[in-house]
Amino acid sequence: MKLSRTPFLLFVSLFALTWLCACSESPVAPATNRQSGAAAGSSFATAPPDRPGLGTKWGETRHSVSGLTSFVRATPARPLAAAEIFYNDRDGLEAMAATSVFRRIWPIISGPTASLISIGLKDQSGRFLPGLIVGDRWFVVGEEGRRYAIVVKNRADLRLEIVLSVDGLDVLDGRPASVRKRGYVVEPHRTLTVDGFRQSAENVAAFRFSPVRESYAQEKYRNARNVGVIGVAIFN
Repeated sequence: MKLSRTPFLLFVSLFALTWLCACSESPVAPATNRQSGAAAGSSFATAPPDRPGLGTKWGETRHSVSGLTSFVRATPARPLAAAEIFYNDRDGLEAMAATSVFRRIWPIISGPTASLISIGLKDQSGRFLPGLIVGDRWFVVGEEGRRYAIVVKNRADLRLEIVLSVDGLDVLDGRPASVRKRGYVVEPHRTLTVDGFRQSAENVAAFRFSPVRESYAQEKYRNARNVGVIGVAIFN
């Protein structure tokens, strides 16, 4: 499907939040057996199929209604703040930090991001996935086959645009991520839940943990470089 260059901004009715995207129609998931686009350049390394750890696959369709709104960035291509959350299976994390204790809390993030938002991963029952700090990174424990959602709480007194990526792919179109792409807008002190890659104004493809070789990034783009990373960029 050809995307328009004219940005349109969409509103997520769930939690009375808003979604923005830079297309005249909501993006539809590209077939996994097609050739990758130019954004997935040949210079990207391809992970071996037996790489350990977890990725995120393009899951089943889930209902998630969206609409339209407006938002003008103060700095179009420069985020106010950014952060990352990492995820892996329990065996992988225990090997990295054998003496650490897993906790089901909002991830501990540093810098200006922490004063603007809280961001975490919740399982399909609505509980935070357990996590821990390894070095200066927050890692979350996932389990193959389980569904999860990204939860973002706006702690500020102003509207924020939140651009999210999973495994290096934008959550609004399933294509390679960029801070120039549009994101979700969260009203002050409200909470946004994103539980899949957006397929249309009504549906998303669920986030499900999978082996790296079955992740959408690897299957579609043959690029597992960013598998295991949730990225967030914040604009005011």
